[in-house]
Amino acid sequence: MQLTRLLSVLLVAGTAPAVLGADTAKPLSLSLDDCIQMSLQHNLDVQIQRLNPEIARFTLSGSYGAYDPSLNLGYNHNYNLATPNFSPIINASVPGAQTDGDTYSGGIRGALPTGTAYSLTASAGDITGNSYFTTASNILTAPIAYADSSATINLTQPLLKNFWIDSARLNIQLNKRNLKISELALRMQMMTTITAVEQAYYELVAARETVQAQQIGLELAEQLLRENKRRVEVGTLAPLDEKQAESQAASSRAALLAAQNTVVQRQNDLKNLLADRYSEWQDVKPEPSDKLSEVPPVLNRQDSWSKGLSLRPDLLQARLTLEKNHITLRYTKNQLFPELDVVGSYGRIGTGGPTGSLWNSLGGVSDAQGEQYSYGFTLTIPLSNRQARNNYRTTKAQVEQSLLQLKQMEQNIMVRIEDAIAQARSSYQQVQATKDAVSYAVDALDAEQKKLDNGKSTSFDVLGLQSALTTARYNAIRALADYNEALSQLALAEGTTLDRHNITLEVK
Repeated sequence: MQLTRLLSVLLVAGTAPAVLGADTAKPLSLSLDDCIQMSLQHNLDVQIQRLNPEIARFTLSGSYGAYDPSLNLGYNHNYNLATPNFSPIINASVPGAQTDGDTYSGGIRGALPTGTAYSLTASAGDITGNSYFTTASNILTAPIAYADSSATINLTQPLLKNFWIDSARLNIQLNKRNLKISELALRMQMMTTITAVEQAYYELVAARETVQAQQIGLELAEQLLRENKRRVEVGTLAPLDEKQAESQAASSRAALLAAQNTVVQRQNDLKNLLADRYSEWQDVKPEPSDKLSEVPPVLNRQDSWSKGLSLRPDLLQARLTLEKNHITLRYTKNQLFPELDVVGSYGRIGTGGPTGSLWNSLGGVSDAQGEQYSYGFTLTIPLSNRQARNNYRTTKAQVEQSLLQLKQMEQNIMVRIEDAIAQARSSYQQVQATKDAVSYAVDALDAEQKKLDNGKSTSFDVLGLQSALTTARYNAIRALADYNEALSQLALAEGTTLDRHNITLEVK
């Protein structure tokens, strides 16, 4: 397992002694598939994006809380002392009635996905006290003792506004689409990261091969320099030719150093895509084990268009956004209607009888001593409804805008795919042309070298052909890297990057 090898290399590198000016980095051979798997596990962009579906799932689950019932409990103590009254009958003040009681209440309220609002309420209370009245000669006391209880269910069903969709159902539908959008965004991020890994991997391969080409160029320049020195020593060559060879060797050495520095930079680019802790890679040198592909491309514009218009995650996101706008349009249209609600209730009532017992009143509710019901409707007609009308117009315009944006995106994808196909085809043709150029440059240099050995050419001509050969080799490497990168860009444009690497996205 490459990941295990990586950890072991990191461990060895961490314990190795640091030598000033020495390259202590440990090489780690990695295939392109190894790099892709590491990036999907450790790339920070992917890790960040992977949390969005989880966040969207929590948000969707929370939107169902609109249907969670709520429990209400209450207790109330009441004491009342009426103002005394003067009785002319007995020419005396009569005390005011005095009552003392407790009331207990409870209920459950909630809503259903049909838009129905319901409430279940129950209450029980008892009151005790005294009241006073007068006779012709005396003030009499009448004790107060009674209890009552009730249980009632209330229902409200909208028939116009909030009938086929309300704010709760709107949020649920929108959050369902948001969850799908977040999953598609994760897919798009994975595709983008994989493409970036491919690009970095191919660039690193090209950079290493460029170093080899520069090394060959330096060896040729140094070999010619040695031969020219020998010819100058025996007097068969002018000292100027030796200086020209020295200049070419110095230039080749500088080009080699620049190519080696490019390798380090490309290694860092690749490590940045593979690591979530860059410091752990400081003593590791990734070395590609795969070669650049020269397989001829199979290009079909219509097939690529079909893939792009059906697989591109960003296009699927745009279609979901259009769905969201249509859902919002249905909601804002429903808000244009007046409120017409059917309401109804049913309840049972119990009393405590002569003794005013609370328990007796509760038993009365169970025995249906008394009952009540009601039904009807309420109609609310806004006189202006300005906000609802403008909300509807705004959403309708947003739907039209989303349709145009979707059409624009589809067209841009088709153009991008066509450009990517043209780039892949052109790059492959350049691969063949630059390979031929290298072969011709090698033959030209060999022929000129033989002419120089026979005294029929000059060192200057050989140096020019050496430089041309190095340039031809670089161009061949560049063309091959561009071709592989063009294929990865074509897969990204088609939306087939994951399928191309047999990667399946599983979202929990």
